Amino acid sequence: MNKYAVVLAAGKGTRMKSSLHKVLHPVLGKSMVDHAVTNLQKIGVEKIVTVIGYEADSVRAELKDRVEYAMQTEQLGTGHAVMMTKDQLEGLEGVTIVTYGDVPLLTEQTIANLFDYHQQQEAAITILTAKAEDPTGYGRIIRDEAGNVLRIVEQKDANAEELLVQEINTGVCCYDNKVLFEALTKITNNNSQGEYYLTDLVGIIRDMGLKVVAYVNEDFEETLGVNDRVQLAYAEKVLRKRINEQHMRNGVSIIDPEATYIGTDVVIGQDVVIYPGTIISGNTVIGANTVIGANSQIINSKIGENTTVNASVISDSVIGDHTTVGPFAHIRMHAEIGNQARIGNFVEIKKSVFKDGAKSAHLSYIGDAELGENVNMGCGSITVNYDGKNKHKTVIGANTMVGCNVNLVAPVTIEPNAYLAAGSTINQDVPADGFAIARPKQVTKEGYANKIRQKL
Repeated sequence: MNKYAVVLAAGKGTRMKSSLHKVLHPVLGKSMVDHAVTNLQKIGVEKIVTVIGYEADSVRAELKDRVEYAMQTEQLGTGHAVMMTKDQLEGLEGVTIVTYGDVPLLTEQTIANLFDYHQQQEAAITILTAKAEDPTGYGRIIRDEAGNVLRIVEQKDANAEELLVQEINTGVCCYDNKVLFEALTKITNNNSQGEYYLTDLVGIIRDMGLKVVAYVNEDFEETLGVNDRVQLAYAEKVLRKRINEQHMRNGVSIIDPEATYIGTDVVIGQDVVIYPGTIISGNTVIGANTVIGANSQIINSKIGENTTVNASVISDSVIGDHTTVGPFAHIRMHAEIGNQARIGNFVEIKKSVFKDGAKSAHLSYIGDAELGENVNMGCGSITVNYDGKNKHKTVIGANTMVGCNVNLVAPVTIEPNAYLAAGSTINQDVPADGFAIARPKQVTKEGYANKIRQKL
């Protein structure tokens, strides 16, 4: 079965009250439309056409070449939006799902189940439905006594008996692709809004003598659309709960799941412990037996096994095994920290390599540097990597001791086993086993302190 998809993302979404396109609002760090496209790709949909209109360029910038695009310059209804995909999809053999860019909770498994059910039933259209405790506002699925789908009735058009129906239309459907485009030629805009509605296709396809079925999804929350900030927050809460519970079932301890934010693409090993206030996002991988938090943020990074990260920010970097980070460290821009290293409080590391056993325990900035094994950076020591125009590299050889408040003015190389005296400003290379000191001679005036106090 060839699988195609239409993702509707042309509407303005005025209820969101935002300059950002509605479908670009993030849920757990990933835009809603990205969630939709990613799940379609995971089940092998070979052609995805996203219908764009309002803020079209911003949607293109988000999805890039992962999808094809169809432009809907006038928003004349959902049926009209699908008509805009004619050039990409008409005439193809296969099944097309029509879904929405603002339904971030729909899982890849449900989408796969919908395709499978459609094929098993040999249907022309399969409607994804759900049972809602409170169906207010949703179109109702009307069936005959044998359970066959007759039509979809919108709330405003439903009679008293139909309003009692709890099976609702989610708006997501699978179609035989050729039937879809044939039926679209028969759709009209003879309604109060003057728009073309996809829901009209149910009656049109039934009148064509073709099979109409519905697949009931057990999880109503999956099908929730997001139209405002309240619904956006709720969607994030639902997705966060789903992801956290899956990690916990896989052997991860999350101390307070409601205060822990883990992205959809994060991979976490067994016996990891995550404390409250932690945000883990992007393509982050965390090794087994590691402790994260509290109040840490990890973005697109790899954390090794048996490592501890406490109240720190790590982005686009790699941390080794048996290493400690924090509290209040900031590691960024492709830093590589080795095994059994120590990055302490108020240490910032940018685009630098710390080899195994290297340490910076307090109050340091290390940028554009390479530190060998077992280097020790004293409190307040920094690399002076920027001359006002260009960045320069500092190299510190293995087993070197860098004293407190040392300034390493790059470019500079310190060979292995060197010793740099506290308070020095080092702007020349230091040989192996060398001792470097660069600070003014201390002047002490006995009894002078009292004279100073008298002047104050």
